[in-house]
Amino acid sequence: MMIFSPGPAAAAAQKKRLQEEEQMVTYHKDDLGDWEFKIIRTNSGKFKNPDNLRMICEQEAKAGWEMLEKFDDQRIRFKRHIKNRSNDQFLDFDPYRTQYGLGEGSIVIIVALVTAIILGIVFVFTRLY
Repeated sequence: MMIFSPGPAAAAAQKKRLQEEEQMVTYHKDDLGDWEFKIIRTNSGKFKNPDNLRMICEQEAKAGWEMLEKFDDQRIRFKRHIKNRSNDQFLDFDPYRTQYGLGEGSIVIIVALVTAIILGIVFVFTRLY
């Protein structure tokens, strides 16, 4: 079985995004207290669409998460009071998810499958003619 991993450029871009987030997100002592924070990411820029943005915020609100800021079309930061953890068992989604839509692994698999199908079709046609 072949294991796919992101190339050096993708790894460097991911590292740059994480460093950027650390610089953008500063917490003061008063912020931390009884609050928890998370960043939800999407690989496809889904947060550019206002309907997707509204939908994710409405769903996260069911778990008590409040949107603090939208970094860009791929990242949103949320916070919630820890008292909201008591309702987590009644949710139909993971309140600690950090990925919206397809993850990087799924995208790699889809691209690999599409590439294999195209190569297979090309191979068949070159053999026929």
